[in-house]
Amino acid sequence: MCTNYLSVIVIALGLAACNSSSKNVKTTQQSDFPAPPVAAVKPSEFTEFGNKRTDNYFWLKDKTTPEVIEYLKAENAYFDTVMSSTRALQDTLYSEMRGRIKEDDEKVPQFNRGYFYYSRTEKGKQYPSYCRKKGNLSATEEITFNVNKMAEGKKAFIFSNFEISIDNKLAAYTSNETGSFADFTLRVRDLATGSDLPDKIEKVQSFAWANDNKTLFYSVGNEALRSWRIYRHIIGSTQSDELVFEESDEQFNVYVQKSKTDDFIFISSSSFTSSEYQYLPASQAAGKFKVFIPRTKDVTYNVYPHKEKFFIQYKDRDNLNCKVYEAPLNSFADRSTWKEVIPHKSDVKIDYLDVFDKYLVAQTRKNGLNEILVITLADGKSRTINFPEPVYTASLAGTPNYNATALRYSYTSLNRPNTVYDYIFASGESKKLKEQEIPSGFNPDDYTVERVWAVASDNTKVPISVVYKKSLKKDGSNPALLYSYGSYGYSSDAYFNSSFFSLIDRGFVFAVAQIRGGSDMGEQWYEDGKLLKKKNTFTDFIACAEKLQQDKYTSASKLAIMGGSAGGLLMGAVVNMRPDLFNTVIAQVPFVDVINTMLDESLPLTTQEYEEWGNPNEEEAYKYILSYSPYDNVKAQNYPNILCTAGLNDSQVSYHEPAKFVAKLRALKTDNNILLLHTNMESGHGGATGRFDRLKETAFQLAFILNRMGIAE
Repeated sequence: MCTNYLSVIVIALGLAACNSSSKNVKTTQQSDFPAPPVAAVKPSEFTEFGNKRTDNYFWLKDKTTPEVIEYLKAENAYFDTVMSSTRALQDTLYSEMRGRIKEDDEKVPQFNRGYFYYSRTEKGKQYPSYCRKKGNLSATEEITFNVNKMAEGKKAFIFSNFEISIDNKLAAYTSNETGSFADFTLRVRDLATGSDLPDKIEKVQSFAWANDNKTLFYSVGNEALRSWRIYRHIIGSTQSDELVFEESDEQFNVYVQKSKTDDFIFISSSSFTSSEYQYLPASQAAGKFKVFIPRTKDVTYNVYPHKEKFFIQYKDRDNLNCKVYEAPLNSFADRSTWKEVIPHKSDVKIDYLDVFDKYLVAQTRKNGLNEILVITLADGKSRTINFPEPVYTASLAGTPNYNATALRYSYTSLNRPNTVYDYIFASGESKKLKEQEIPSGFNPDDYTVERVWAVASDNTKVPISVVYKKSLKKDGSNPALLYSYGSYGYSSDAYFNSSFFSLIDRGFVFAVAQIRGGSDMGEQWYEDGKLLKKKNTFTDFIACAEKLQQDKYTSASKLAIMGGSAGGLLMGAVVNMRPDLFNTVIAQVPFVDVINTMLDESLPLTTQEYEEWGNPNEEEAYKYILSYSPYDNVKAQNYPNILCTAGLNDSQVSYHEPAKFVAKLRALKTDNNILLLHTNMESGHGGATGRFDRLKETAFQLAFILNRMGIAE
């Protein structure tokens, strides 16, 4: 399972252009190597609704057992054996990717509460430093966090988030040394001395400062990693922290946050279909939270405070794409005082809002592409920031200053590096601030970007974004990589990812399928790809693969596919359904043991995700999930070449899911293709945490694809 880390699944990378006339060699087969590890068969039997299941590899879920660790190590050793012939290629890919990273780089500064904040990276170092300058950019730099120093001697390190107290003197921050995405330690740093205070709180998932500069509110996760309690902590206090709120509904997660105006602390409780906010004036640190609007089934809302009003993003069954209201600060509980600001549109989804003293900004999505709507509050007039290319991604980049005169946003496409702009409110003009630099060189005009439409099995048109070298001929002989995700309403946007040019410059077509289960085409697109409609996600992807082959971009013998987490479920489902369509599969930390996981309420993320996948304790949902669960549907047939990755400390998709999937495939598949499992024994869902270590993992994945296509250099 996966929440909101799609940006981690498609790993951020960079590389240099290569000669497209790469050397082709005869591809090896499984029989060319020593026999792979064989997991012991230890049958466990389960019966639900009269259906008897036998799981031969259920025992692999207990990583405290030495036999499990030895099996994972054996698979890693086998991976090393099979991939040994690609060492030089991996080194080449790594060099290319690193060559496309500007190692000594700096983000565009953002102004907030008297300081300019930014991060920068240094040549040869794995992690960024977070810095600030007081008043203007010529002031002396203050390094608030040197993450390289913090990560020294640690096998994995994630610096998650930090928030500055309103007096600018303290910074609360979260980090961990496991690589997990859900279990962080909260500490507080004195910015004058650079030293951490004694305060230390475990299992924190969100936090916010009150305006007294000494009170922190934070949320913690339970044993299943569900964020469920909010506490009040006084800096330096030896007293037990006060429990402020406990969310008893297991389908809801609870988080705490501060408003952009610095006026309110909010507690948000949300499931996939309902939400509720509680609020507290940030100046009343010891006060009691009050409910904003009581929760209602199938109604979600978000609250965005203005100094003079609240803006409410509202969604229900009749307004799936959301509408926006404004409400008075002091009488918002009376729904008759609400005024509609942005109406619901069936063809335009409102993703989220940003509020300024004179403007309201909405990130929207139309026809699978982003737009930015700017409304002048004084007269209600609106302008839309439009973009000319057929395929692109534009997104709000976060403008923390409530009184800002410009809106920060970023723009990218499949062949255009990320570029940061300021949209000047007064003039309506966009000012280019910084374009991602590719040190080894890059020319967008060397590539063609297209948007094509596949037709799904129910005649739904599904968009595909495609990029390839202009010299490429569509004759069916080209290798290709098709990526998608397709769950949780997360869109598979087409953005610049320099790693894939190691494939594109070797003659690959790269494509992104915007399948149902995401919200690429609006919220109904998501509704039509979850619960009892989940199979639309898989058949959409299959239709996209077929379209690429029908239009001669590639052929079945040349098509590789990639997806991670819930996108790994997609990989597992489609190779069970149509293994003939694909040559190679990269399944990154794949959620493939769906029925067992969704039946185990002790596992992270299970119960709150019944609204995404269905509750298998109900017979209809059980039978439907069982009918597509990749692990349960492995059978005796030919499969493509497959590489699965796992993380021993993964809190989202346990390592045992890909391990079991590979073990069962080994026992049943009837082909001679390569099947590999690689487990990162030191990290979690996102793999390696350092930027260069992450490139090494990407290098072996791309090397596997190239090797399976017979490309050796």
